[in-house]
Amino acid sequence: MTQSGNAATYFVDRHVEEGRGEKIAFREAAGQKRSVTYGGLADDTGRVATALKRAGVPRESRAVMLVLDQIEFPQIFWGCIKAGVVPVPLNTLLATDIYDAILKDSRATCLFVSEELWPEVQRAAEASPHLERIVTIGASTPEGTGNFTDFVAGCEPAPAIDCSIDDTAFWLYSSGSTGVPKGVRHHHGALRATSDTYGAKVLQIEEDDVIFSAAKLFFAYGLGNGMTFPMSVGATAVLYNGRPTPESVMDVLEAEQPTLYGGVPTLYAAMVALLEKTERPEVRLRRCISAGEALPEEVGRKWRDIWGVDILDGVGSTEMLHIFLSNAPGDVVYGTSGKAVPGYDIRLIGEFGKEVHTGEVGELLVRGDSAADGYWNKRAQSRDTFEGEWTRTGDKYERTESGRYVYCGRTDDMFKVSGIWLSPFEVEQALIAHPKVLEAAVVAARDDKGLEKPKAFVVLKGEADRDALAAELKDFVKEKVGKWKYPRWIEFIDELPKTATGKIQRFRLREGC
Repeated sequence: MTQSGNAATYFVDRHVEEGRGEKIAFREAAGQKRSVTYGGLADDTGRVATALKRAGVPRESRAVMLVLDQIEFPQIFWGCIKAGVVPVPLNTLLATDIYDAILKDSRATCLFVSEELWPEVQRAAEASPHLERIVTIGASTPEGTGNFTDFVAGCEPAPAIDCSIDDTAFWLYSSGSTGVPKGVRHHHGALRATSDTYGAKVLQIEEDDVIFSAAKLFFAYGLGNGMTFPMSVGATAVLYNGRPTPESVMDVLEAEQPTLYGGVPTLYAAMVALLEKTERPEVRLRRCISAGEALPEEVGRKWRDIWGVDILDGVGSTEMLHIFLSNAPGDVVYGTSGKAVPGYDIRLIGEFGKEVHTGEVGELLVRGDSAADGYWNKRAQSRDTFEGEWTRTGDKYERTESGRYVYCGRTDDMFKVSGIWLSPFEVEQALIAHPKVLEAAVVAARDDKGLEKPKAFVVLKGEADRDALAAELKDFVKEKVGKWKYPRWIEFIDELPKTATGKIQRFRLREGC
């Protein structure tokens, strides 16, 4: 095989030469039961590459993907990469106005969309001044679109184009936990950088593994879990195109029997709450991982008690593509984000850019080969985030004497109470430890003197006398983390505002304070 920087050569075509052509690469869950082998995927992606060329989609142009977790996702993603077209997977749960903004911002000339999602993007797609072709995936073909089956019909598989590992391979749009999503540009080499580090050295994925990621493929964390990591070793990934509720995920785990499972803290917490009332299914899990937000200590301990398997809680970002700081097999300390993943370097800096001492809180900076090339059309924000080899994460951390890192909150979530920095996450962890609390988020609110104090938004597991419980929770937090840190106000709500990737949108809670 010709040496090429094209990521599709390594992740797709290599497996045919190495004798894994008949191995199942992806299979769909929830009754659909379609599957594709590595050999079939190599041909299918080659046909997509040929179809793009036949359609006149030029190299380095953008192809937006509003595609569910289904067989066509890897076919289109890797087919674009083979052709030198830049795939841009989008969050499938956004509002039409956000799709409109992204289509205009990316100047995509091609859109691939699952038929179920067409109604949400139709108005934005039809208004786009740049889109030249819309391809729908499914049985129906709405007016003004073409069908994916017809798009690739009659195409012979094309090889991956030759390119540098530094060429732009794909974009991801940030999750929007702090506002409008930004286009993050990733190069070909970044995909292997994550599989060679976290995938190989922390997750330790093997060819015989079956992995299921509740986090979707459009999410950087889910893209690694459900595609890059299994494809790096020739393992099998389970795709689920539905909403990952505790009940639906439990059904997939029982039916598909994965050995590896990737979830997010919100879902782990909800699954623990469900399993405290129901019997656990028999599943052959050997490893579970979490990212997106820091995992509450109480949730990790309860999960281990129920399943007998630890959750490897870690930290990653869209800008770094996957996890760069993590707990590891045999080295899990709940309540911490672990240590630097082999291949990455970590720094903590204070307000004036100087490194902080052990036990002090600082902003987390990371260095590694998976770092993005920058934001699209966001020069000032790129300069703020990407400082030479180092990437600013916007997360506040404390390093312990043992070299582990403890999450303290986002840089813009931290605030001072009585002149002392307060970590909202610490208060949230204390609240979640109460048996009646499912989830909690803490933000700054001003009292009648204009001073900032913590306010908590709490989701309960069931019904309760809310006035009495509010007073009880305040005392509970005082005992757990300190008298000055307790929430002065507690508001009970049905659900916390979140991105589709499970991150709490605290800026929306602050707007109501």
